[in-house]
Amino acid sequence: MSKSLVLEKAIKFALRIVKLYRYLSEEKKEYVLSKQVLLSGTHIAKFIKDATQAESKQVFTGDMQIALKRASETEFWLLILHEGEYLDEKAYNSINEDCVELIKMLTSSVKTSKENV
Repeated sequence: MSKSLVLEKAIKFALRIVKLYRYLSEEKKEYVLSKQVLLSGTHIAKFIKDATQAESKQVFTGDMQIALKRASETEFWLLILHEGEYLDEKAYNSINEDCVELIKMLTSSVKTSKENV
């Protein structure tokens, strides 16, 4: 069984978020916002993975909706970290582009899933 493209991207994104967390906590000594972005950013992949094991279309859609909410939440925390000057423009743009791509993929998946229920 092959993994879905969105799951693969979400796992890679989660690993980037873990590296970002390490950087923020070790280099910037930032412990509150970094924890928020760690939790929301890694939970995207967790809920997509849960969706792949869903016992029904409705459970799949629900898990994907939660993943979408976590992606949106992550986008927010990344913006706060950038505006708070913990992330420079280049770092912010790079990781935020990946987050926005996940949001687009999840939005499409949720929309399609809802139409097919």
